[in-house]
Amino acid sequence: MKAIWLLGAALAALGSGARAEGADVQELVVTAARLEETLPQELARYGADLSVISEATIRDNLYVDISQALQMQTPGVFLSPRNGPFSYVDIAIQGSRTGDVLWLVDGVRISNRLYTSTSPADTLPASMVERIEVLKGGQSLFYGTQAVAGAINVVTRAYSEDFDGRLTAGGDTNGGVHADVFIRDTVGRHRYVAWVSKDESDGYRTFDIFQPSATDRRRGYDVVSFGGKYGVDLADGLALNLYAQHVDAHLEYPNPRLTRLAFNDRDEEIASASLDWTARDDVQLSVKGYYHDWDSVYSTVNNVPGDPSAPPVIVDDLTYWGYEDYGVQALARLNLHKGFEYQLGYDFQNFNGRDEVLLIAQQTEKVHAFIGQVRTTDDLFENLRFAAGVRYNRTDETEKTVWNVSGRWDATPAVYVEGMVGTAFILPSAEQLFGVDPCCAVGNPQLDAEESANASLTLGGQTDRLTWEATAFTRRVKNLIVDEERPGFPDGIYVNTDGEVRFRGLELQATLRVTEAIAARAAYAYTRARAAGAGRQFDRVPEQQVKAGVDWVPAELPFGASASLLWVGDVAFNVSGFGRVGYGNYTVVDLAAHAWLDGPDRRHKLTGRLENAFDEAYATRVNSAAPDVPGPRFLYRFRGVPRTFHISYAYSF
Repeated sequence: MKAIWLLGAALAALGSGARAEGADVQELVVTAARLEETLPQELARYGADLSVISEATIRDNLYVDISQALQMQTPGVFLSPRNGPFSYVDIAIQGSRTGDVLWLVDGVRISNRLYTSTSPADTLPASMVERIEVLKGGQSLFYGTQAVAGAINVVTRAYSEDFDGRLTAGGDTNGGVHADVFIRDTVGRHRYVAWVSKDESDGYRTFDIFQPSATDRRRGYDVVSFGGKYGVDLADGLALNLYAQHVDAHLEYPNPRLTRLAFNDRDEEIASASLDWTARDDVQLSVKGYYHDWDSVYSTVNNVPGDPSAPPVIVDDLTYWGYEDYGVQALARLNLHKGFEYQLGYDFQNFNGRDEVLLIAQQTEKVHAFIGQVRTTDDLFENLRFAAGVRYNRTDETEKTVWNVSGRWDATPAVYVEGMVGTAFILPSAEQLFGVDPCCAVGNPQLDAEESANASLTLGGQTDRLTWEATAFTRRVKNLIVDEERPGFPDGIYVNTDGEVRFRGLELQATLRVTEAIAARAAYAYTRARAAGAGRQFDRVPEQQVKAGVDWVPAELPFGASASLLWVGDVAFNVSGFGRVGYGNYTVVDLAAHAWLDGPDRRHKLTGRLENAFDEAYATRVNSAAPDVPGPRFLYRFRGVPRTFHISYAYSF
């Protein structure tokens, strides 16, 4: 830990000794043309639905982690952190389950294939982010398993042509503190960027109800992250890029009963190396190797109900669970003749992991995939673009072929139509295949991959002041994996269901530039997510959602402000002993403001945010547990973040 703080101090000292000319450190960013890095933008040009959260939006709203930014800013995406920053989340894109969404950092997949029901968002601080890219709809063509409803790519700090950086420090009224610093520069053929951050909090009261035996009632966290990138031009058209990031995290997970102490200690490494070669104007090649190591130890110490003086009961003592994911991706772009462009790819993944908490033995999975896509170019159509592709995916247990067709038509300079149709898949998780814990459903090695067919159609337009979109989508899922009670399996066994699950819905969004300084935005999403013949919505997926906001950023004045609103409609969950319990219908409003303390120089910035400004009491999830004394189970709710004030000072150099 001491070494980490020394690194931060060194970066800050270096930054204070060399100032770049110009005010805002974001003005001199180099945008790379690497194939893998620009893939989301390329897919959007050919009809994919892409939403982007900028670094400026994250910074001006003082979001602590990635989840907060996605929760409040991405149209159509439902995201519910269970207990504030750096916790697991429920996420739904176009009505999906949490496991239907693939997470990546700089194109490196970080999703957990031990359990598709848990997200990797609990170790992603917002301070390292250049932008967040959200691709909606089936994205298995290039991204493979788990991208059946979409993919979220967190892009870390970009290179800069000139030396610059920023030092930030702040805190919040939940006992939270934050500090981060980054620097970057280009020296000749060499480019680098480095960052370090620390987020720590005492947390807030986790549940609405506690039993007397639970003495740990706040969920705190301590997350330290540092990383960097290095790029060098080895020759004309040939570049090497290296990326590495390390996270140390202490994440608390109390329960409403018994808990004296419960936490995960996390050690995470993400790294990649890529070689990008522009052989000719019509031939580009990219080869990337990546590595993701996710090690966690879980500890639980419980109290004895009714006897506070009794020795604590140790349930787990640094019990291990984790996984390792590494592989190679190769991508080629060929423009061999006018009218068409070809994308060819190969993807190798090696995943292995084990869990000694919920008892999954060490398992290894290898995936080989071959990708081909053809795209039209502007030489063929000036205002019309089409793309069609296929992916062949093979593991030791299964083979899967998926396809995708997409397109965009700019009918006029002000109106466009775009859409996508295709198939996607999810491989069974290690838990679903090999789980052996007597507490839970048993794994089934005979499971087939889930298959889905999806389609979306968007009508949109743009004028000088108004940008708008209306999107309709549908998705059908076969071979859905569920845990089902059967003779000999009282706690269930994972099986593929016979019926289909159908998702369909509508998303509307618009942004109005009221004046040069004021922009208003609004988005509405309706989703129907049900199994065939079922009369109810999927658990933890809202039918309706609204996001809205107003941003006031006058160019001539050294300050600005914003307001963001989130309304979530009906959400429900089937709770043991209580049946189906609703917990939605809540509205959260955030207010934020910033001011440059040195006027036009814009080096010293003070930012504040009032999160949940009206102190809405809402639940992010519901569950039940046995009480301390014999009796019926009690219902408890995970509490959303109460009203919290965040403040931060940033010095740009």
